[in-house]
Amino acid sequence: MSKGIQPIRGMNDILPEQTGRWQHLESIIREVLGSYGYQEIRLPIVERTELFKRSIGEVTDIVEKEMYTFEDRGGESVTLRPEATAGMVRAGISNGLLYNQRQRLWCIGPMFRYERPQKGRYRQFYQVDVEALGFPGPDVDAEMILLSARLWRRLGLKHIHLELNSLGTPESRAVYRELLVGYFGEHLDQLDEDSKRRLEGNPLRILDSKNPDMRDLIDGAPLLSEHLDEESESHFQRLKQVLDEAGIEYTVNPRLVRGLDYYSRTVFEWVTDQLGSQGAVCSGGRYDGLVEQLGGPATPAIGWAIGVERLLALMETQDYPFPVEAPHAYLVVVGEAAEQAGMGLAESLRDQLPGFRLETNCGGGSFKSQMKRADRSGAGVALIIGENEVGRRVAGLKPLRGGGDQQEVTWGDLAGKLRGLIEPGAGS
Repeated sequence: MSKGIQPIRGMNDILPEQTGRWQHLESIIREVLGSYGYQEIRLPIVERTELFKRSIGEVTDIVEKEMYTFEDRGGESVTLRPEATAGMVRAGISNGLLYNQRQRLWCIGPMFRYERPQKGRYRQFYQVDVEALGFPGPDVDAEMILLSARLWRRLGLKHIHLELNSLGTPESRAVYRELLVGYFGEHLDQLDEDSKRRLEGNPLRILDSKNPDMRDLIDGAPLLSEHLDEESESHFQRLKQVLDEAGIEYTVNPRLVRGLDYYSRTVFEWVTDQLGSQGAVCSGGRYDGLVEQLGGPATPAIGWAIGVERLLALMETQDYPFPVEAPHAYLVVVGEAAEQAGMGLAESLRDQLPGFRLETNCGGGSFKSQMKRADRSGAGVALIIGENEVGRRVAGLKPLRGGGDQQEVTWGDLAGKLRGLIEPGAGS
């Protein structure tokens, strides 16, 4: 017997009992984003490798170590998308969406990074990505944060805290970069290998190091907040004022730099202590230079991303009341005549009752075994027809939850009787 093929490590099946939770969360996300005027866009999973090298930055862990990159049959280097912002910007440029226009866009789908799989971190993971393109002021930064805060409230989630920082402009960051190079250059013996490599390419990424042995060294580094340009400082102050006015609590974290090279000015994370080491639930920031960097018109922009698996895990830890999408009814058919008539009856009920979930027994079986299947399905009632019922054009209606007596209902009256299962108060 041959060994069964297993899924690739870090890439998981989403089973039917889990899918309903995903769909429920996605519907709420779609509802909240729509209330702010954001429109869904659907992007390719595969992009040219150059897109991510130019946007994320070549001296990043994502590009250097984590991307799924290969040559296609035409010899072109292509990559499974590790994040969605670069693809969103590419789509805006290639479809002419950013010329004298403003766009509020969002997408959802799988991303791919070759990381060490662990709880809350996978090689194929799903993200919701939200972007506002063409908006220069701190008002849209605030809107982005208020939108995410509304999502937490809509989901009833607690223990999520906002952290903010400003990375300034590329020019002010260049000055700060030199300060970091000087500081870390004086402590080369304390740097790990990753940090020594980053010192050459992007020393700000050293501040993002997760190595606990470097914590004291990083804590002693110069602060970017002390070297912001005047315009960035003003932008950041106005953002904080709007958040204060809206009652959004936050902490300014001067070490928050985010892991991608394209960020400038505002960066933020919503973090929680409910998920162990994987504390970031939602992360984002402003990337005013990226569109132009990728060949488009100069366009200010900001966005954030939510890891869907991580958000679902947080909802589960807080006992979120996910709805159970069981069938409303289960049709038990006993005998050949009932099997033949049952399909037609089921279709008639579906025609009359949009949204009615009716599971029909297929594959035969005794009355007893079918009733067991009906109970296991989670249905509220069983509809029962045998040869006698077919002849009289009636069905037995037996409650499966909460007790009550079985009753006999004509086929013509069934839809009205069952309507109460999907419209409480009707059909009684």
